[in-house]
Amino acid sequence: MKKQKILIVDDEAKILRFISANLKSLGYETMTCLSGLEAMDKIDEMDPDLILLDIMMPGMDGLEVLRRLRSYSDVPVIMLTARSNSDDKVQGLNIGADDYLTKPFSLDELFARVNAVLRRTDGRALQTANASEMKHGSITVNMAQRRIRHRETEIKLTNTEYKLFVLLLQNVDKVMTHEQLLSEVWGSEYRDDVEYLRVTIARIRQKLKHANTGSHLIVNYPGVGYMIPTEKETTANQPAH
Repeated sequence: MKKQKILIVDDEAKILRFISANLKSLGYETMTCLSGLEAMDKIDEMDPDLILLDIMMPGMDGLEVLRRLRSYSDVPVIMLTARSNSDDKVQGLNIGADDYLTKPFSLDELFARVNAVLRRTDGRALQTANASEMKHGSITVNMAQRRIRHRETEIKLTNTEYKLFVLLLQNVDKVMTHEQLLSEVWGSEYRDDVEYLRVTIARIRQKLKHANTGSHLIVNYPGVGYMIPTEKETTANQPAH
């Protein structure tokens, strides 16, 4: 079985050696970078399955690396930072980070986060046995190619966004609770991390808006969860927060 590749980006060499050695002991292939600029070159060279990306780096910081990366790639990214400020967390998630780890973190926590992100972004896990295509009004989801279109416009979602959107589409007219969505998309260990869900829903809505879907497709039930109503109901003025 082919080894999964992880790129580790941090300006502290000691941290790079520590994380790399432990991930290699679990069977991963690793590559390390000491700066954001070096990382941009290595990403194309390595084509990683996952990136561990430090925020606080001189020159090009991790948020700028992620911002540039998301303009052309949906490779999963776990942000690393020594700061516990929730604003930093939200900013990273808004740009398109898949997860977030605050230093210092234990090896058990690192391994759990790496496994969780790789598990939910594995393309094989996003296939369905009974349908190659789903339609909802003018939106079409090609399950085999993992492509979403609104009429002639392609809506590009990250792996996590795609999995969440498809899960909601598979449960049209059913309110999915925060706990259900977090457990099924992120994993049971994330069932209380509503911020992940809120930020990801906001990103999906923004991308749907840019594609001119013409309605608030995902309806919020405050304190409960989210739902995609039937096609007829989505044409009404629905709440979008």
